[in-house]
Amino acid sequence: MCAKVGSPLYEHLLHRSAQDVERDGPIWSLLEDHDADPIESMIGLRLLGASHRLALEGSAAGLAAHYPSTGGDGDPEAAWRELAAVAEGGGERLRELIRRPVQTNEVGRAAAFLGGFLLVAAQTGLSLRLLELGSAGGLNLRFDRYRYEGAAGAWGDPDSPVRVTDTFEGSRPPLDTKLTVVERSGCDRRPLDPATEEGRLTLLSYVWPDQPERLRQLEGALEIARRVPVEIEQAPAADWLERRLSEPRPGTTTVVFHSIVMQYLEDEERERVSRTLAAAGSRASAAEPLAHLAMEPGGEHADVRLTVWPGGAERLIATSGYHGRPVRWRLPPSS
Repeated sequence: MCAKVGSPLYEHLLHRSAQDVERDGPIWSLLEDHDADPIESMIGLRLLGASHRLALEGSAAGLAAHYPSTGGDGDPEAAWRELAAVAEGGGERLRELIRRPVQTNEVGRAAAFLGGFLLVAAQTGLSLRLLELGSAGGLNLRFDRYRYEGAAGAWGDPDSPVRVTDTFEGSRPPLDTKLTVVERSGCDRRPLDPATEEGRLTLLSYVWPDQPERLRQLEGALEIARRVPVEIEQAPAADWLERRLSEPRPGTTTVVFHSIVMQYLEDEERERVSRTLAAAGSRASAAEPLAHLAMEPGGEHADVRLTVWPGGAERLIATSGYHGRPVRWRLPPSS
């Protein structure tokens, strides 16, 4: 799977780690306490994110020598030997990092959201109030400060340090639409502050080290995060959403959005989020609309779905790669 989305290094490391687990090797010694972890917790990505963090913070020079993100040669087998050696040596720091959840704040996913935000702005004619579930560092809450370019056209500040290129295959989203964001906030169980070194290292660690464009986009987004402060509250998604949707915002459209988040929520919390959205949707009006924009797994690609109230009809507006590109717009231009 990793090779299909452009990381032969991680494909190799996951394959070799799986072989090591089967023979009760040093990787198994790191992971055996997580044997009952649900598959949705992505133990493999937690392992590799933890090892990348060691390389980034300078505490695993052997790994850094083979991770392109730290100037390494990208040799997959050599990287595997170093990872096994770290695990063999005790790996206490690695063990501690593996306990942390995956904290991906993928900037490329903003390209999947852009068409939805533009569609909402065009449909309602109002400024947008953004509420993001599972925000991590809230980088996608700053989507309007990024530049998007592709054969279908361009949108955003041409001087932005974040350039998302080769976007939008097939039909074209309403790129001529103007929008204004008047409020942006989010929640996460373990929020990150991207303006701090700790937040920066955590976010970088979950970008795959042999994907330089994703790393460049993240560094640009971190620069924007220092200019555009956003509050990310530490709170469960359902609790936070109930409270925020109870606050009236006449004259604005509230957009609740999230990307690859629902799989990490317990069943009861997912159901509460759905009930809360439906209840708020029933109260929506032309003067105070509500929209739900979701990028969640749809198989080989992610589905991008949009619901706008009043009305409440859900539409599949696009599909995208799990890291954003390519975005395939599914609606005709007139929509």
